[in-house]
Amino acid sequence: MAVARMNMNCSIQSSLSCILKPSYFFNFKTTQFKNRLYFPQNHLISSKRSLLCTCSGNFQAGEKAEPFVITTPLYYVNAPPHMGSAYSTIAADAIARFQRLLGKRVILITGTDEHGEKIATAASACGSSPREHCDVISQAYKMLWKDLDIAYDKFIRTTDPKHEAIVEEFYFRVLAKDDIYRADYEGLYCVNCEEYKDEKELLENNCCPTHLKPCVPRKEDNYFFALSKYQKPLEEILEQNPDFVQPSYRLNEVQGWIKNGLRDFSISRAAVEWGIPVPNDNKQTIYVWFDALLGYISALLEDKEQISLQSAVSSGWPASLHLIGKDILRFHAVYWPAMLLSAGLSLPKMVFGHGFLTKDGMKMGKSLGNTIEPNELVHKFGADAVRYFFLREVEFGSDGDYSEERFVNIVNAHLANTIGNLLNRTLGLLKKNCQSTLVVDSTIAAEGKDFKDTVEELVEKARINYENLSLSSACEAVLEIGNAGNLYMDKHQPWSLFKQGGAASEAAAKDLVVVLEAMRIIAIALSPVAPSLCRQIYAQLGYSEDQFDNINWSETKWGGLKGGQVMAQPKPVFARIEQIKENENGAEAAPQKVVKKKEKKQKVQGVIEA
Repeated sequence: MAVARMNMNCSIQSSLSCILKPSYFFNFKTTQFKNRLYFPQNHLISSKRSLLCTCSGNFQAGEKAEPFVITTPLYYVNAPPHMGSAYSTIAADAIARFQRLLGKRVILITGTDEHGEKIATAASACGSSPREHCDVISQAYKMLWKDLDIAYDKFIRTTDPKHEAIVEEFYFRVLAKDDIYRADYEGLYCVNCEEYKDEKELLENNCCPTHLKPCVPRKEDNYFFALSKYQKPLEEILEQNPDFVQPSYRLNEVQGWIKNGLRDFSISRAAVEWGIPVPNDNKQTIYVWFDALLGYISALLEDKEQISLQSAVSSGWPASLHLIGKDILRFHAVYWPAMLLSAGLSLPKMVFGHGFLTKDGMKMGKSLGNTIEPNELVHKFGADAVRYFFLREVEFGSDGDYSEERFVNIVNAHLANTIGNLLNRTLGLLKKNCQSTLVVDSTIAAEGKDFKDTVEELVEKARINYENLSLSSACEAVLEIGNAGNLYMDKHQPWSLFKQGGAASEAAAKDLVVVLEAMRIIAIALSPVAPSLCRQIYAQLGYSEDQFDNINWSETKWGGLKGGQVMAQPKPVFARIEQIKENENGAEAAPQKVVKKKEKKQKVQGVIEA
């Protein structure tokens, strides 16, 4: 077997001394080179800031509150958005919405990664320039995020001039630490991953384990980042901060990679024109990952703000949470922390690697014809249904499966029946018997009833699960409130009590208040997952748009509904989905009813998919 080899143009000292003390990460012996690379004097740094923030939540008087910064991956624009991209972003949006409910200043960052060999190839295949191609695909992401109710705060494109300026400044910082050198490299290269592969991780015939395509031999004269220099620091970080990589089994993966030994990696490409030029060598472009990872920082720059690394960092870095797919874990949990250490910048507080989606138990692939198109899904069933199914049915962090039959069954059972029908029938009884007006405060109505305690326990359970990123369990806890409400209605049967009149009728009116208070709490607690549905629920309870937009988690406390409040006229908040069924001859036997139907949007033209 061929062995990848590196022929150094510059020598590196083999020994590194590290001392475990507060200034540990800045006490490396600098690597010496025969040919020192030039960098401008104003890019020299001497920062000794804390590298891994363990946010305590305590701030000095008058100090601006530290934001909760959450990032999705910056999606590669070689092809239109797919369901994996949508899943990452839906999850990030739900977490961001929950953090906003807690009163935190949240910055949700998403965007597109627009440089590299695959982008140029995709553009060429459809007869457009790389810039035109990137504009089309980037806009497709924005359109999908709008359809999915993604409330992002920052959308960064790596072709933005401000991003390129940040990359250049960061490059010089790392160069100043003697962590960039030039060398020849020969090895097996995966074009789809845009990285050299260690032969130990390849499958038969040197196939990439991710893309299942043969890697090609390639030899280049590139610039390299001294990743091996940060082997010990990264080991210490993971040992001292086990929550840095989550779930825990992902941490084990990362520790295994590091234990096997870190190798310096190429941060430039001589054969790729579509990219940011290496600042001190315009014949090469910066490697797409060394470029794209910095989008998490460049995104923080405010409009019209001075473009500098310090300005970006002071606007919210470090990130509280990087949310990524498990296939890009190495870049975020090994390469990225080492790069930040080199530049003297703080590390993100957590990297969370979620699993993959399958369809009908099979891995998805265009060749199999079984991919899930997110645009089709959301236009057919609506954003709330899509968001709820994937967050409820996929244990966050693990792989998850999609089948349309299960999708329809889950959405109908949970959203249409348990939640939607409970609200509709309760409001119907209130309209018929109480002129849609609450007879007493919900606190009074719940006196002596265990139901209130049950709801409060489930709300607290949902909060804990949201905070622990157990999104499926959070959904389950909120749904249990709906189940408890339905059981309460079936047990007390207010429709029968109203017929009896007198005290029985008064008790029935109070029962309706109790159930509607539970619905109010559901509308808040489920809003991170199904925001449009919860907005409709809140409106039917007599609240305004502004009131919904300004809710916070503390309002899940029992007692929000007051006597005399007038509810809106009852109408279904979530239509049941009816599937098409076929008879033995294959003919459609029943029409299909969908949650939300929009005119089919014109598909993005002129692109190819990976």
